[in-house]
Amino acid sequence: MSFRTITLPPFRKGTLAATVLALALPAAGQYPGQVNPGANKPALRAVAVLEWTGDEQQPKANRVIPVTVFDGQQLQDAGIYLTQPEPLALQSEVEYQLKQDGKNTGLFLIDGAALQQGSWVGHGKFEAQPKPKPAPPPFAWKAGADDADSDVPILHRKTHPGENSGGANPGSGSGPSSQGPSPDPDRPTLHRSSDSGDSSAGNAPAPDPDRPTLHKSSGASANSETSGADSGAPGPQKPISDYEGNVSSVPGASDPNRPHLIRGKSSDSGPSLGPDTIPGMAGLPENLKQAVAVSDSRNTPEHLWSYSWANPADEAKYKSELEDLARAALGLNPPRAPAKAPAKMIAGRRTKPAPPPPPAPLFNEQFRVFELAYGSGATMVFSARTAGSGADEKFVTFIAQPDLYGNLVVLEKNLTDAAHLDENPRLRLIDAVDAMADNRGELLFELRGATERQFALYRVLRGQATELFVSGGRAIQTASAN
Repeated sequence: MSFRTITLPPFRKGTLAATVLALALPAAGQYPGQVNPGANKPALRAVAVLEWTGDEQQPKANRVIPVTVFDGQQLQDAGIYLTQPEPLALQSEVEYQLKQDGKNTGLFLIDGAALQQGSWVGHGKFEAQPKPKPAPPPFAWKAGADDADSDVPILHRKTHPGENSGGANPGSGSGPSSQGPSPDPDRPTLHRSSDSGDSSAGNAPAPDPDRPTLHKSSGASANSETSGADSGAPGPQKPISDYEGNVSSVPGASDPNRPHLIRGKSSDSGPSLGPDTIPGMAGLPENLKQAVAVSDSRNTPEHLWSYSWANPADEAKYKSELEDLARAALGLNPPRAPAKAPAKMIAGRRTKPAPPPPPAPLFNEQFRVFELAYGSGATMVFSARTAGSGADEKFVTFIAQPDLYGNLVVLEKNLTDAAHLDENPRLRLIDAVDAMADNRGELLFELRGATERQFALYRVLRGQATELFVSGGRAIQTASAN
């Protein structure tokens, strides 16, 4: 079996200068400051990485690192996309959906953003995943039930208290019986023609039956309704924007036509978890936790990326094969033993040869299996490291798939050591994510070096793993050994 070793290019040393230049020259950037009002606003989809320490219910510190923004045509670097003054992906009240294997696990609401060691990061608070609204109970109608006090719309005329079945109201003594009782204000009516003979309408023109109407605002006052009826025009209507739960204008933005991501503080969001303000963090603490976060201006259904094995024994088989490949790549296999010597006779008994030594241990093993598209088969990601420090501490990551015959095929291999992380960073899997809203998952990796790191998206398709995107690098204070 053969595979090729992929050596990642060095980090981009000019990333910070490029970021400063993009901030200093907004007219030459991706966002000139004005969007054509007549043009359709793009449906944006942002991908970020949420990092926090402590328990998720009571986090000690957190930060959001923007990775990509898909503008409908291509992936943009979310760390500098539409920076006015902060990147669009880190605007206040932008809401991110936290995911694990494609399953929604919670929400995160951006409170603010700041430059940290030359790159933009956000901070905010966790929110509980909103519970689905229960379906309304079915209406059960009983035959013979009295509908006089019912609110269910009917076509036949109700019989009101104090009137007989003929429609006259003998107890009132006012007006002829042909007029009948006063109409029920809660009764739904169809369009009334102009020759209905209703004297209360006066000389007002009949409403246009072809005129479309909107939903009537529940907050309209009685005076407004009366005024609208007298003038022949409908009363004031509630603005459409008042019905939009997750989309609103950008507060304080100079350009009202600037595109936006999904906004938080929606009516169906759950309660916030933990304190309102969570401090940020610096460096890479040892107990750092990471999760993929997605913000989309559209509602998209869940797409689970976890793979279900038809034969559970295959999972253990492929994991064992990847462990053997990892030990060979990390140099952990013992030297090949010489040819077996013939068994010796001791006191007339034939001795057994010594058993082989146990396999060398692997540290921080991670084995994940994904189905990145419907019916695409298993895509495996395996990573591990050795003990030691410096050049003796080595890291390996594989992206692999089984072929048509069930043989393991390695698509990508990343091998490096702690002494050369800045030249060849290690690949640490974050999760699978649909970065372009096309129902196909990409593998999101962290490229961690000794003093810098980046994030990369890989697409696995037709037996190849292709790097789609690499974000700009940023300096870090401490590199942990996780």
